[in-house]
Amino acid sequence: MAPPLIQLKDIKLTFGGTPLLSGVELSVSPGERVCLIGRNGSGKSTLLKIAAGLVDSDSGSRFVQPGATVRYLPQEPDFSGHATTLSYVEAGLGPGDDHYQARYLVEQLGLTGEEDPAHLSGGEARRAALARVLAPSPDILLLDEPTNHLDLTTIEWLENELDGRRSALVLISHDRRFLTNLSRATAWLDRGQIRQIDRGFAAFEAWRDEVLAEEEREQHKLDRKIVNEEHWLRYGVSGRRKRNVKRLANLHALRQQRRDYRGTAGSANLAASEADKSGKLVIEAKGASKAYGERKIVDDFSIRIQRGDRVGIVGPNGAGKTTLVNLLTGASEPDGGSVRLGVNLEMATLDQHRESLDPKSTLAEALTGGRGDHVMVGGKPKHVVSYMEDFLFAREQMRTPLEVLSGGERGRLMLARALAKPSNLLVLDEPTNDLDLETLDVLEDMLGDYEGTVILISHDRDFLDRIVTSVIVPEGNGKWVEYAGGYSDMLAQRGADLKREAPKAAAPEKKETKAAAAPGGAPKRKLSFNEKHALETLPKTIAKLQAEIEKLQTVLADPSLYATDRKKFDAASAAIATAQTELTAAEDRWLELEMLREEIESA
Repeated sequence: MAPPLIQLKDIKLTFGGTPLLSGVELSVSPGERVCLIGRNGSGKSTLLKIAAGLVDSDSGSRFVQPGATVRYLPQEPDFSGHATTLSYVEAGLGPGDDHYQARYLVEQLGLTGEEDPAHLSGGEARRAALARVLAPSPDILLLDEPTNHLDLTTIEWLENELDGRRSALVLISHDRRFLTNLSRATAWLDRGQIRQIDRGFAAFEAWRDEVLAEEEREQHKLDRKIVNEEHWLRYGVSGRRKRNVKRLANLHALRQQRRDYRGTAGSANLAASEADKSGKLVIEAKGASKAYGERKIVDDFSIRIQRGDRVGIVGPNGAGKTTLVNLLTGASEPDGGSVRLGVNLEMATLDQHRESLDPKSTLAEALTGGRGDHVMVGGKPKHVVSYMEDFLFAREQMRTPLEVLSGGERGRLMLARALAKPSNLLVLDEPTNDLDLETLDVLEDMLGDYEGTVILISHDRDFLDRIVTSVIVPEGNGKWVEYAGGYSDMLAQRGADLKREAPKAAAPEKKETKAAAAPGGAPKRKLSFNEKHALETLPKTIAKLQAEIEKLQTVLADPSLYATDRKKFDAASAAIATAQTELTAAEDRWLELEMLREEIESA
């Protein structure tokens, strides 16, 4: 067996009074693909930072094989000191690395390389950070939530890219399909310690349930043993003092073992506050259209959504998913066609933009609206601490500022706010972001029991397959099509994957281009790296082909060639036909790019 690339031994780390990591062991060999699983707050990201050498543990050792290259993808990359995304990506290259690879990956991930890092959206920042860690082709990749803020087509591109690489992987992700497709081993970080199996994520949940069930049986046996010993202490003490002292010491040891036991964290108690039933027809759209300037976002779209339907909406960032939802829910008026809402609708919305929360406000204020100590849940008051505990917040966090909450905690907070409102129509925009696997399971169960209607925007393929009854996807130029079933069913019916967004072909969802949602606000087109490269090299290619054609024409000009050397004549004829085809294509491409360049420069 090959020596490990990275090995962590007996890693211990304590924050406050509770140990976060208690003697953790982790070893990763060349080519190994490990998914690191654990509840929110269990220390996964901290452990990955220790493996990357960015955080020191209280004790234990870290070994990295000499000469091995390690790259770490943080959840929140630091762009300070970089004027463009390309300079940020190239800064991650080693002395002998190919700079073209950095440019290539920037383009593959839908960027030009010229973006100002200070004005990147979450999705653009994630793509730039991915390009930086992938460009050097390192021996080991440590990836913390690599799919966060990515659309479905980019997630699938990343999946294929990682699958084709030789790098060892350690993955933290809430995307079950992503983990299932890439992992070959599973490391479960639970209550400060790691359990590991040589099987991928597909086997994890069944194995975890077996481990926890066995642990529960052992704790039950321990409790019975303590009860029996306490009964002896009360009624069965004999005259043999040495035996009594030893048995009493054993009882104390059993009690200490019970006190030291750290039980698993409880499950979130997610429950939507349901309003009275809506009418059977919830939403009906007939030929609905919406455009911004000359760009068609929704064109001639029709659908009937009935009570109890679960409708998923997928597509690349910038395709218009939010615009479509706004049309369907009456938040915006269609330019053409009609949208009719059913009777007795009570809608609750989960917005993915958590920036709307005041970072200085406390958790309790965010839930109560700053009014008193009670939350209105389903129209009835519930103490804020009790409601917090339903969503796995500790009562000590009541006065915690929102700016110090983790991504998973902010996700649970947004769910808590949305689910408190009585509803019979839930509109959820990326509800799975940053949620751990256990909370995802509870959310799925809640939506399964919800008697109302659900409209769901998500990039989580597994979540879509488990929840939705139909999927709406963009087919280009404002056309949207509804397919019955989940995400996998949609792919089977289409017979093809969703098309990836061409670099900069559509407006990315970034802060500075939110004006793209208004007439005339589309971002300025720029030549990509490959287009610039083609403009520079195509004239040489054209000249070379012209010279080759002239040479072949000279050969074919010999009137006796056909009779004297038929093979040479046929070869020259075939070669000149091929060269003519290539020349025509090269000239057309150069002319197209030159016209595009002039158009951009004159805009």
